[in-house]
Amino acid sequence: MQLGIGLPSAVAGTTGKQLTDWARAAEDAGFHTLGTIDRLVYDSYESIAALSAAAAVTERIRLATDVILGPLRQNPALLAKQILSLDALAGGGRTVLGIALGGREDDYEVSGLDMSTRGEWLDSALPRIHAIWNGEGELESKVGPRPRGDGPSLLVGGYIEASLDRAAKYADGWTQGGATPDAFKESFAYLEQAWSREGRDGKPYGMALTYFSLGPDAKKNAEHDLADYYAWLGEETAQAIVDSAAKDADTVQQYIAGFEAAGCDELVLFPASSDPEQVTLLADAAGL
Repeated sequence: MQLGIGLPSAVAGTTGKQLTDWARAAEDAGFHTLGTIDRLVYDSYESIAALSAAAAVTERIRLATDVILGPLRQNPALLAKQILSLDALAGGGRTVLGIALGGREDDYEVSGLDMSTRGEWLDSALPRIHAIWNGEGELESKVGPRPRGDGPSLLVGGYIEASLDRAAKYADGWTQGGATPDAFKESFAYLEQAWSREGRDGKPYGMALTYFSLGPDAKKNAEHDLADYYAWLGEETAQAIVDSAAKDADTVQQYIAGFEAAGCDELVLFPASSDPEQVTLLADAAGL
C-alpha cells in the first residue's frame, strides 16, 4: 500500500512558504502523493492553486485533490482544462482529480447554487471530463494542453452507492473520506462488483483519507484545527473526528495496517498543523 500526505492547505493561517516547504519535505521523505481537501467558506487555499504551488517545487510526488467539490466549479470543461494544465506544468502523469459533491450548505449558498441538483451535475460532468481528457469529440480534442504521458487520473469520492457507481463507470477508482478500514472494505467490495458490471478491465484504485497530529502539541493542534474545520457537522461529530486523528506512532501504524488489510491501495494522512516538521514526524512514524 502506498502512503500519501495531505498539504496543510486547509489548516487556517498556513503561509505560502509553509506549504511549499511541506511539499518539498514530503517528496524528500518518500511519500507517494500530496493531497488537498476542499471548501469555500473557510480560511483555506483553493485546491488547484495549492497543488500548483506544490507542483512548482517538486518533481515526482503525485498531486491529488482528495477531494475537490466539483459542482462548485460548474463548468466541467474548464475543470478538465485546469487539471490538464496542472498535470502538464507538473511534467505529466502526476495529477489525480478526486471529485465529489460536498455537503456544506454554506459553500453552495455563497456560490448561488442549489444543493439538490449537485448529483445531477456530477452525473453529467464526469463523462464530459472523461471525453475531454481522452480527446473524444471535435471540440473536446482541442481542449489543451493535451495529456502528456499517462495524463491525469480520476477518482470519485462519496459513500453512497451512486458515488461508487459513478466511479465504476467513469473513473480510475474511488476515494474514501474519513471512515474506518471496515467501511472501506465494504464499499470497495461493492465498487468491484459495479466495476465488473460496467465491463471494466483490471481493478479500480482505492484511496482512503485519515488525519494525523504528532509531536508534543498533537492533541492541542487536533482540537484546534479539526474541531473548527468540522464544526458544521455538530460538536459531537467534530469531536469524534478530533479523537480519531492519529496522535502517536502506534496509531499511525495501526491505521496503515488496518487499511492495507482492507485492500486499500493508498492511504493519505492529512495534517492538523502547518508546521513542516509534521512531515518528518509522520515519515518516521510510518517507517518511511
